[in-house]
Formats: sequence, C-alpha cells, structure tokens
Amino acid sequence: MRSRSRYIVGRDSQLREIKQALADAGEGRGGVVFLVGEAGIGKSRLAAEAVGMAFGTGMRALRGRSSTTGPTVPFRPLTEALMSLFRSGPLDGTSLDDLPLGPYRPALGRIIPDWSSDAENNSSMVILGEAVLRLLIATGKEHGQLLLLEDLHDADPETLAVVEYLVDNLEYTNVVLLATIRTEPCDALDMADSARRRGVGTVLELAPLTRPEVRAVIAAQLDTEPELVPQEALDRLWDDSAGSPFLVEELLQGMIGSGALVRFEDGWRVVGDLRSDVSTALARGILRRIDRLGPQGLTLLSAAAVIGRRFPLTVLQRMTGIDDRGLLSHLHAGVAAQLVVPDEPAPDWYAFRHSLTAEALLTQLTPGNRATMSGRAADAVQALYPDLEGDWCPLVAELRSQAGDEAEAGRLFTDAGLRALAAGAIGSAITLLSRAERLLAASQDPAGRTDALEALLPALAEAGDFTRAFGFAENLHTLGGSGLSASRLAALHTRLAKVAHTAGRWEDGNRQISQARSLLGPRPDERCTASIDVTAAYLALDTPGPDRTQLAEKLAHSALQAAQRHGLATVACQSLELLATLARERDFDEATALLESALQTAEQHQLPLQRMYALTRIGGNYWLTEGATAPLLAARSEAQRLGSATIVYTIDGIMILDAVLRAEFTAAQQSVEECLAVVQRLRLAPATRYVLMARAAMAAHRGDRPAMESALAAFADCDGAGSQEEPLTRGLARAFCALTEEDRPGAVRELRAVADLEDTNPSTYYLSGRYGIGLLLDVLSGEADRAAYEEIAATAPGRMRWNRQFVLFAGAVLLGRERRPEEAAAAAAEALRAAAPYPTALHLGLRLIAEAAYEDGWGEPVAWLRRVEEHFHQGGVAAVAGACRAALRRMGAPVQQRRTGSSTIPDVLRSQGVTVREYEVFRLLAERLGNKDIADRLYISPRTVEKHIAALGTKTGRTNRAALCELSASLASSAP
Repeated sequence: MRSRSRYIVGRDSQLREIKQALADAGEGRGGVVFLVGEAGIGKSRLAAEAVGMAFGTGMRALRGRSSTTGPTVPFRPLTEALMSLFRSGPLDGTSLDDLPLGPYRPALGRIIPDWSSDAENNSSMVILGEAVLRLLIATGKEHGQLLLLEDLHDADPETLAVVEYLVDNLEYTNVVLLATIRTEPCDALDMADSARRRGVGTVLELAPLTRPEVRAVIAAQLDTEPELVPQEALDRLWDDSAGSPFLVEELLQGMIGSGALVRFEDGWRVVGDLRSDVSTALARGILRRIDRLGPQGLTLLSAAAVIGRRFPLTVLQRMTGIDDRGLLSHLHAGVAAQLVVPDEPAPDWYAFRHSLTAEALLTQLTPGNRATMSGRAADAVQALYPDLEGDWCPLVAELRSQAGDEAEAGRLFTDAGLRALAAGAIGSAITLLSRAERLLAASQDPAGRTDALEALLPALAEAGDFTRAFGFAENLHTLGGSGLSASRLAALHTRLAKVAHTAGRWEDGNRQISQARSLLGPRPDERCTASIDVTAAYLALDTPGPDRTQLAEKLAHSALQAAQRHGLATVACQSLELLATLARERDFDEATALLESALQTAEQHQLPLQRMYALTRIGGNYWLTEGATAPLLAARSEAQRLGSATIVYTIDGIMILDAVLRAEFTAAQQSVEECLAVVQRLRLAPATRYVLMARAAMAAHRGDRPAMESALAAFADCDGAGSQEEPLTRGLARAFCALTEEDRPGAVRELRAVADLEDTNPSTYYLSGRYGIGLLLDVLSGEADRAAYEEIAATAPGRMRWNRQFVLFAGAVLLGRERRPEEAAAAAAEALRAAAPYPTALHLGLRLIAEAAYEDGWGEPVAWLRRVEEHFHQGGVAAVAGACRAALRRMGAPVQQRRTGSSTIPDVLRSQGVTVREYEVFRLLAERLGNKDIADRLYISPRTVEKHIAALGTKTGRTNRAALCELSASLASSAP
C-alpha cells in the first residue's frame, strides 16, 4: 500500500493553468498564480508538482515558506527563497557579485544577509521590490525562474509589500510567482483578490474533492482499481474527510493501522468498526506511524513539534541529546513514512509534511511535558545562538511562553519588536510588541510592560491604529501603584501625548503633557523634560491661540538644547524638524539646513522613522519652493516601506492639492475619494481636514459653489475651526470661488478673513493668499503700493512657487502704472513662466491684470482675454468667460459668440423653449438677486435682464418674479 497517491487527483485544470504559466514565462511573459484553499486541500502537493514541472523545462525553482512558529519575521519567505541562489549560483555560472544589479544591490541587504550593508535602511519599498525583481530576472535569464512562496497567509506585512510590487511588474519577465494561501481572512488573500480583479494575477481555488475523486485517491493509496474500493470504507471516508485529500489519506492510514481495513487475496475488505471521531482518528493514525519509529523516534518528532512545523537539526539534536547517527536514521525513517520532509530552501532544516502532523504529536504531550520540552528547546537555541539574531529571538520568545515563563517571553518579544522597529518593519513590530505587552501585564512586570508600551504606542500611531493606542491610556493608572518610577510613568504619558498629536487630538495631548509634568515634580531631570518639551511643542502648534508659533519655537529650542547636552538623538531630530517648519516663514535656506541636520542625526543613530520624517519635510520644502513632487514621492515610498500610514496619507493629501492646483481635476477627484475613505476610517484628523480642504479648493477652482460648500461643511464637522488648515479653506477655496464668479469684492473679503484668522491662530501653511493672490488684488484696487509689494516679495512665503506667480503679476501691474511698459511686459512674461504648471491660476491672473494693462498701455490685454475666455468657456466657468467677452467689447475687439450649452438646461425648461441666455438669468434668480446684480454677473444691461425675465415668465407660466425665484431654487436643489 502506498502512503500517498502516486498522482494528483482532481486538479487537472489547475495543473494546466500552471503549465501554461510556466510556458508563457519561457517566452518572456511572466505571471502570478495564487493557489487558494483550506488546510489539507492539496496546495503544497500541487506546488511541489509545479516545482517538478519547472525543473522539467530547465527553469530554476526558488522556494520559501512563511513562518508558522511564533510571530512573523520580516521578509522570511523571501530570504529563504533567495538564499538558495548562494548555494547554487546563476544557471550560466556567473558569480552573483557580477550580476547587473547596479544601485539596487545594496537594497537587497534587507533580505539577503550576505549583502547586508550600512545603506540597507535607505531603500524604499519600491526600490526593494524592484531590486528583488531584477535579481530574479538576472539569475534566471537563460531559462526562466519559478518563485514559490508557501503559506503566504502567515507572511509579514513587509513581505506582502514586496510581493505586491512583484505582482504588478512580472508581466514582461521570464519569472513566475506561485504562492499558496489559505481561505481565511488575511491581507494575502485580499492581495490575491485585488490582483485577480486588476487582471495581473490568476487565482486557482482548490475545491474539495468530489466523491468519485475521493474514490480515486483511495484506490491510488490501496494500489487497486477504483471500482474495487470497499463501499463502506468509501462512505466513511467521504463523510469524514469533507473532500480533503490530506484527511482522506490520513484517515485511510488509520483504518489500516487499526485493522479495520485489511487486504486479502481477492482485494480489500472492511473487518472492523470504521466509526471514530475524525480528530481522534487522525491523531491516532499519525501516532501509529510514528510509533513504528520506536520510542526515540517519537521523542525526537515530539520535540520537533514543540519547536514548530519547521525545525533546525542543530537545535533538535542539542535539545534531545541524540547522536548524529540516531538523528539522521530517525529523520530518514520519518521522510519514508511521509511525516517530515527536508526544508529545501534552508539547509539543516526539516519540516512536517502538514501542520496537522505536528498538532497530532502535540496532543499526546501533557501540558507539563510540553512546557518542559519548550524550555529545553529555548535553552538549546540560546546556547547555540546567544545573540538571538534574526528570527531566533521571536522563536525563543514563543518557546519561553509555552514553557510558562511569561516574563522572560515578554522581554524577548520586546527585544524582537524593537529590532523590527529599528529595521523599519512597523507591522511586524506591532505584532511582537503587542504580544510582549500582554505577557508582561499577565506576569505583573510593570517595568518590562513599560518598555513594551514605550515602543508600541508610537508604532500604533504610525500605523494609524489610534483606538488601540488610546485604549492603553485608560489603564496607565494601574501602573502608578506598581512601584514604577515617576519618570517611567511620565514617559508613557508623553508617548500618549505624541499619539494624540498624530491623531489631531490636541486637547487630549495637552492633558497627557500636564500629567507627565505633574509626575516629575518641580525639579525634573532634564533628560525627561526634553522629550516632554518637544512633544508639547508639536501640540502647541496645533492648539488654537495667537502665540502658538512662538510657544512651539521656544519649547522646541529648549528640547533641542537638552537633547544635545544629553545625547538624545530622537528628541534632537524631532526638535530640528519642528524648528525647520517654523523657520520656513523667515528663510527656506535656514529650514533646509535644520532638516539636513535632522537627517544626518537620524542616519548616524540609525533612526528610520526620524529619517523618514526629515525626508518628508525636505520633500515638502521642495514642493513649496519649486513645485517639484519627486522628493515627496520618494519620501512616501520610504513611509510605505516602514508602514507609516500617517505619513503616507499626509503626503497623499499634498499630492491631491498639487493636482488641484495643476487643474488635474479628474485625477484629484479619484484620489480624494480613495484617500478620504481611508483617513476617515483611521481617524487621522489632520489628514482628513487637509483632504477636505483640497476637495473644497477643487470645487472652487471649477466654479462649483455647492460642491465647495458641501466640502467645507464636512471640514467644519472635523474640528476645522482654529486648525492650521482653516485659512487655506478661505484662501484657496472661498476666495477662488468668488473670483470664478467674478465677485472680486467677495474674494477680498475672504482674504481679509484669512488675515484675521492667521493673526488669531498663526499657521505654518503659507498658500492661503496672504502672500500671493491677496497681494495682486490689493495692488489692482490700489490698497497696496510699491512698498507693500516689496515687503511681501522679499519674504520666504512670497517666493514660494504658487505665491510667486501672483507676486510677479502684481509687480507687472505696478510697473505698468509707473509708465514702464517694457518692464511690465517682461514681468508678466516671467509670471506666465512661473504659472505654467497651474492653468487655473495662470488664466485668473491674466484675467485680473488684462484691464489694468489695457488702461496703462502695456502687454497684450486683448490676446490675454481671448485666451482666458477660451479656457474658462471650455471649463464651464460661465461668469469668467462672460466677463472676458464683455471686457473685449469695451476694448472694441471682435468677440466670438457663445450660444452652446443647451444641454445644461433642464428638460422641463428646454421643452418650454427657454434659451441658453435666459437660463443663465434664471439660475441666478435662485439667489434672489436684483436686475442690476444679475446684469453685473452676466455682463449685460439691466434692461436686457428685464426682457429675459419677462420671457421666462411667459414661457414657464410664472407671471411674477417671486414664483420664478421659487422655481429656480427648487430646480437648483434637485439638480444632480
């Protein structure tokens, strides 16, 4: 009798798909295949068959498996798979050191220990994914390559990020990615579904075997024909296995081992009771096969099961004391019995053929025996690998936990979590530190629990999990009576204050700061107050008040000085970053120098999160001064690699506003919807406000007041009053909307409100109009003279790319008034070059200066107005287009007639014969405007308005103005 079927049953369609994927890769069309199914359904068996098929075509196969022992470890399956290259080398004999990887090789040091270098933390996730892709292509260029990643449901977030990059970029390579995933809710399964929807991956779902297929599996194992399988055995196995190939094989083994199914000369017969609890029968069947290995074999495999599904021979031997000959003898017997298999990607490692085998072995251990063996396993690992590098640390932590030593396990999980944070693996760090915190809380180790919390709280904030982070705040009082020092408790309150700042909850943050200061008393240690001061500085900047920037700068300076005296690198970076933000108002060179200092400090002390923050702020400065987005996108990639949701979505908000300013409204709209759904779910208040501000600005720049008001109402509901984003809602949204409605006095009022807001609550955002569009409007109205212009033009905000275009337009107007026409025209040309990336601003700027240029005799006002009219006509901003046509008429220039747009008239009015111009008048009646106001809006005479209203009354049957106004308002409210 065979212990396994000699061929795969019921998976013909999946095998064809895999075979085709391998064939396509051989022709340069790589792909991704996900094998999805429940435990025991045959994913690993099918994957092994795929490896054989790859070998048969001359392809190399790289295999890696995610860890099922303890918590996940960053990049483990990728490391296992790629390390096999160092045992065999490229197929054509080329040295790995000579591969054409260029600047991507250092990035691989995060995955391949042999290539580790000091620069490994500098790589973004995109760069790392590209590096893996290039390595796969380079090492398989002759015949192609199969990358098999098993148990991806157990993979760490960092591995999944790299895999996702590979999924999107394998199409034009000779590489096939094959991954196995269980059908249980997990990020890996979500990724596979997303790949299927986007058409970049194939998902092969392994369904349970049918009854005829179960019969075929039984027949193959019994080495007989399907029709000769005893009916009673088939019925029992069909009912108990639920179509799982693994259960069929194991339960059948149990039937034979118990003597219930016996082979006679004429075939197999049932001679005993086949009924049994499935889990019990399965465990007994496995243990019977293990019993044949003898007592020492049972001890050996039981010890291996305690370690996990995968186990290293060096640890197993030290743990059990078995000599080399006995160890290898029992392992070979286990392989022959289909219980264990060599773990091919990792030398000296073996694995159980199925996790259920390990579970069955554990069922025969008493809790005491299992705890003892776990402790011996931990001792063996620590004796062999005292530094507990890599995944040895979480493995020993898990073993200590199973041994009942919760305090030691918690401390080891904390160490592993801190290492993950240092490597920039926030997702894995949270998993490890959460486990540490629970264990240390249970073991009543307040000092150890505090260590775990101090690292866990900021990690949760970076990942956007504020609910969990603030949940710890409610239990901090329990640590107060546990003998924990005041400085340690103060540190925890400071961490929570920082979490509150990240979440935009300044009131909660200030309360935590007050509690921290109270704990330290009147004579605190400066090393403790430095961290408190820098956190308080960030909160001060968010707390409404006229002196918030001064207070923030004072606190940040104090924190920086203390950090420099006591060597507190993290506090120094945080202080430098905040001081740089405040310095932007004075001098961008000063701000950049501070950020370069923060970046250098972060790199010297290997602080990946602080490095990411410095890169983000440097990128923000480039965006403000030059309008360049590449540095910000590079910082976003770094944040994504580290798992910092807060920074990723903060940068996304900036990119949305950039798209709005560039008039890329379709892309901006899509990004707004996607980003807003996430930041609202994560309760990232600052990011939510910023995206809502950008949405309001987008509506305003398109002349859509109802959409703008809707966005601003949502902004107000998100604690917008007093926030740093509030001035932007008036300057970039309301003021611009007024300009698209040709309401210059309204725009000026909004910009005066901006000035009042920024006086009451100073902001570090400088695009609200005070240094740009506001100056231009004041120059046009005569409110600002040459001195006022020079004052703003000399400021750092006045030189920002967005503001600079309006400053230059204002300068051109002043030069024209000063009878310097050639200089005025040159200044206008320079303004147009500065405004080139921003079509809405460029055309509004030309609209605003054209009439002044005409009056003062400089520039090309007629050509400008025609250009502006065409732009806003195409954009559907009727008020500006109409104003341009009216201005052109006043200048005596021919004007193109615009009578299109009948499609915008509601059907009920179109059927009554209402014209486009009549409808323009009708729409304004909803605002209850008088004839003169309507005439001013549409640049026609009040007499013409009167005629249109009379015609509307006749056509609609509303003979009085009030009825017409009511109809207009009702149609406006029901419009989509």
